[in-house]
Amino acid sequence: MKLGKQKENAFYKWEVLMLLWFAFWFNQADRQLYNTLLEKISDSLSMTSAEAGLVATVFCWVLAICFPLAGFAADRFSKKWIICGSVFLWSAATMISGGAAGFLMFIIFRSIATGVGEGCFAPSNYATICDYHDSDTRATAMSIYTTSQYFGIIVSGIIAGWIGDNYGWRPAFYIFGSVGVILAFIIMWRLKDKVHVGVSPSAKARNAPSAWESIKVFFSVPSAVLLTLCFSGVIFVVQGYLTWSTLFLQEKFAMNNVEAGFNSVFYAHIGSFVGILLAGRLSDNLAARKPKYRVLLQSLGYLLASPFIVLMGLGEELLVVFIGFVGFGFFRGFYDSNIYVTLYDVIPEKYRGSAAGIMLFIGFILGSFAPWILGVMKPIFGLSHGIAMLSTVWIFFGLVLMFIYKFLYERDYAKAAEANKNSF
Repeated sequence: MKLGKQKENAFYKWEVLMLLWFAFWFNQADRQLYNTLLEKISDSLSMTSAEAGLVATVFCWVLAICFPLAGFAADRFSKKWIICGSVFLWSAATMISGGAAGFLMFIIFRSIATGVGEGCFAPSNYATICDYHDSDTRATAMSIYTTSQYFGIIVSGIIAGWIGDNYGWRPAFYIFGSVGVILAFIIMWRLKDKVHVGVSPSAKARNAPSAWESIKVFFSVPSAVLLTLCFSGVIFVVQGYLTWSTLFLQEKFAMNNVEAGFNSVFYAHIGSFVGILLAGRLSDNLAARKPKYRVLLQSLGYLLASPFIVLMGLGEELLVVFIGFVGFGFFRGFYDSNIYVTLYDVIPEKYRGSAAGIMLFIGFILGSFAPWILGVMKPIFGLSHGIAMLSTVWIFFGLVLMFIYKFLYERDYAKAAEANKNSF
């Protein structure tokens, strides 16, 4: 009986990953709806390019505000119910966004209501994966999980583009939102909070750190602070790319909505899919020798992806642009596979939800300006040069990650490991 229970527990951690994979799929699919259908939404609601960029930027601001609050809640309350409520809220808000009659209403339901739902999701979600997966499978689990982001963006780009061309942009919002609501009830049925041996939920709540304590601990760890600044780099570049790449292909290569929606995300995210699975397994193997090798992989990801970002923007032949997409995505996977693993390695376990919330807050605040900045630059320099200039962001933060690898990470890792001995 005991062996059977062990097998059940061994399988359930992968079931948890599957449930959260589908939740994150819809999270990213709902975000990509706007990017894919940007031209049709802008025409329908009479938005300027700056206003269109502002929708995405305000969305990121709302996410950022919600992240730390949700992180503090994740360390104190049931992660399961936070996750279920988040999926339901953003899906319902997506449905309502499809009925927006004007720019202001769209901002309220798309940028604010949807943003609140998605902002409350991430800290509990990542902490739950780490609850069920230890260091032997953590980067692998995170890598598999992150593939849902790529599939969500690719598939939703295809489906939303087709729906948009044939039926208009509003039905796409109705369909994706309604299926997400159904998923929320499935997660409610199957997901369980991880119970630590000898620790009751009430005792966990009583011993949970205060918000102020969590903030002090986070900012006392130099690696965590710099990793957070580097995280803002991926948000900045990816938000700018996702928001404007469909329109970029439409304008530069005269593609229709379906073609541009597909091509703008398919090649980059297929590259990311391959890159992150390779990097996740490689990261776990290398970390068995030296944990700081995870940061080295992140640094190489940023630096090696940068030339491909230039090709994305400045390539005059479609094949060259596609090569840029693939290379950008592949090496991005080296960074993405270790985002939360490296953070959690240097933060004591009891602060993980809060740490993720703080990192997401700062990262999205700093990274959220990219869609608006590219929207402002578009009539002046064009999207080609705006996208190419994103490469400088990753070159800079790639060098910062190299600094963390060389001088900070081992010390902060050892401190967190010592603190974890007294946890729970």
